[in-house]
Amino acid sequence: MRRILHIDMDAFYASVEQRDNPDLRGRPVAVGGDPDKRGVVAAASYEARVFGVRSAIPMARARRLCPSLVIVHPDFTKYRAVSRQVFEMFRQVTPLVEPLSLDEAYLDVTENAWGEPLGTRVARRLKDDIRAATGLTASAGVAPNKFLAKIASGWQKPDGLTVIAPGRVETFLQSLPVDALWGVGPVTARKLRARGIETLMDIRAADPAMLRDTVGSLADWLQQLAHGIDDRPVVSEHAPKSSGSEHTFARDVTELDEMRTTIRTMAGSAAEWLVRRELYARTVSLKVRYDDFTTITRSHTAAPTRDNDNIVERALTLLDKTEAGTRPVRLLGVSVHNLGPEAEVVAAPEPQTRLPFET
Repeated sequence: MRRILHIDMDAFYASVEQRDNPDLRGRPVAVGGDPDKRGVVAAASYEARVFGVRSAIPMARARRLCPSLVIVHPDFTKYRAVSRQVFEMFRQVTPLVEPLSLDEAYLDVTENAWGEPLGTRVARRLKDDIRAATGLTASAGVAPNKFLAKIASGWQKPDGLTVIAPGRVETFLQSLPVDALWGVGPVTARKLRARGIETLMDIRAADPAMLRDTVGSLADWLQQLAHGIDDRPVVSEHAPKSSGSEHTFARDVTELDEMRTTIRTMAGSAAEWLVRRELYARTVSLKVRYDDFTTITRSHTAAPTRDNDNIVERALTLLDKTEAGTRPVRLLGVSVHNLGPEAEVVAAPEPQTRLPFET
């Protein structure tokens, strides 16, 4: 049986800022953009979370929830440096490390460099090493599979350590709501609750046909998780499928020249990323969010490239296929897809444009 860890740094960006600036310790801190420029919260300290401040909410709302909130602009260079330090500690224990973000990862420690037979001991030792090396805390979950380990790591935050031993799995599952299932977000949870499905036990008891009618192809996966079954291995490397960036304007924009300047910058960054990763892209996509929050994408697929001018020109051409200039624009994004080494990319199909969609 596998011994899987999920390790999650506690309030990572905010904790790094509090570590490096003693004046921030013990105070509600949010890392993110300015509230008057449509900034959002990237991370919130635990002192801020008491007021309901959470990541991804608008910073203006965070300030209303917590008037004493200290807002710090993010320093991703610093966060990446700390992340590399932490992940190096992970990889000294096992090569089976699957990053999920800068601040969390799965580790398969069934076999490990320390020769520890118990995942609990590995997790406790790693937590101690992280604190000694970085001055930061991490929470860890230990379980027979990834699904359970991830739930466990969030059980006693911050600085938590929760173990779900094989003999405790059934008892643990009986206490979980449907929201805990992998792939069940707010929309899916509402659909399930509308059918009277509130817990994992309800998933088990549900008629399979009714469940498929409610959540489609997700039904079989949810049934497996409801029984604690998750056979996915820890995968140490993931090939990137896309790369891109987005820009939210401080005010709604109608001037096409301003939009084009922003697109050139983002498309250029995507081209630089391809060069660094020694990859080529066949598809360039443009994302536009209008002032009423309607969001559309436009995509163009052609021969593989990582040429800056080519990618910029294709992104700008896609802008002409939108209502930008006649409708105010709130956000723009440029991304590249269908990646691969040039020799492995198949011949391109005819150029195509995707239909708009709502978010």
